[in-house]
Amino acid sequence: MSTQSRRQFLTQLTLAGIAVPLIGKAGYLDPSYKSSINFGYSAITWGGKDDVAIREISSLGFKGIQLRANAFTTYKTKVDELKKMLKEARLTLDMFSSGNADVNTGKDEETIAMHLAHAKFVKELGGSFIQITNSSRPKEGAPSDADLKQYGRLLTEIGKQTKAVGVTVAYHNHMGQLGQTPEEVDIILGAADPNYVCFELDVAHYTQGGGDSTVAIRKHAKRIKALHLKDVRDVPGSPGKYVFVELGQGRVDFPAIFKALDEISFKGSGIIELDGVPDKTKTPLECAITSKEYLKSLHFNI
Repeated sequence: MSTQSRRQFLTQLTLAGIAVPLIGKAGYLDPSYKSSINFGYSAITWGGKDDVAIREISSLGFKGIQLRANAFTTYKTKVDELKKMLKEARLTLDMFSSGNADVNTGKDEETIAMHLAHAKFVKELGGSFIQITNSSRPKEGAPSDADLKQYGRLLTEIGKQTKAVGVTVAYHNHMGQLGQTPEEVDIILGAADPNYVCFELDVAHYTQGGGDSTVAIRKHAKRIKALHLKDVRDVPGSPGKYVFVELGQGRVDFPAIFKALDEISFKGSGIIELDGVPDKTKTPLECAITSKEYLKSLHFNI
């Protein structure tokens, strides 16, 4: 049966109300889907309790995890212990939060050395990416183009060092940082050498910053090697305030995002991230279940 005929057949079954549990490529129920997304989950929601995060993320069937720099502090002298935990949980280290790289501090060499140490740690764990953020945004007003370009150059210098050990720097766009708006992201990526710096698009931060993630996906298709998947919604009665929430609980247009990823035949990690539980009566595990169920509603198989 041709791809077109098969698609028509599946559509007819769907219209008839018949469930079609046929798994195609990489966890998607449509065999014509061209993307290959490895869904992972970030340990940040567990507040440093990485052993619990590893166990619970694995229990939900996720294949990848993102750890934070606190894991380096805890396990840098006992890497084998952490490696064993990940192996037993059948989790790959899809991303590592390496911390900030701030500009105009006079401490570039120290910053590069810190990220290089993290990269070596990640390599020992079988990972390939470190995520870098910053705290260089001015308290008032927009950052200068000069600072945005300087940040891109600093990421490049870090990336040159980490690439030598087999680890790639991933720039993470973020509210309240250099790269809050789509225009700022473009300047940073334009100044960062694509041979050493890729793009980890956070769709919730990009949305909150006034952007359309589908536009970013198409514009930066060759640079995006991983995504942060989370949702965002406004806080009722508090103009300008927002909260990050589980997938499907806010205003991020995930169906459009997955369609755009399909268009570029994306192959990489889609890491669900939630800085903290938005409803304090819930646990990190319950939040993860909510996001997983939403992905299932879009016909992804975790």
